[in-house]
Amino acid sequence: MRHRKSGLKLNRTPSHRKAMFRNMVTSLFKCERIRTTDTKAKELRRWADHIITLAKRGDLHARRQALAIVREKNVVHKLFEEAGDRFGEMSGGYTRVVKIGRRPGDAASMSMIELVAKGE
Repeated sequence: MRHRKSGLKLNRTPSHRKAMFRNMVTSLFKCERIRTTDTKAKELRRWADHIITLAKRGDLHARRQALAIVREKNVVHKLFEEAGDRFGEMSGGYTRVVKIGRRPGDAASMSMIELVAKGE
């Protein structure tokens, strides 16, 4: 039975899945928008929202927790500097997933995941 098991397996081993989402969340915070499959974008939203919540907290322990996930130190520094201004009073919904059609090679549904600012 699969009771209370969150997250998607995506036909990958746990180490591969963790490495893939760590890379994707780093790219998302660096570029502020990435293009990926629909299922990966929906799962990436969970990772990104968790790290933005850590950044809004802003203490040393939260920074170290974020550094354990995000691959690049300068990306974490940038995120912690602008999180308070950018996501201020928001209590969730820091990312937006927009469907953009099908991939030409295998017709997988593609999405654009992007960070949302306070006034949007």
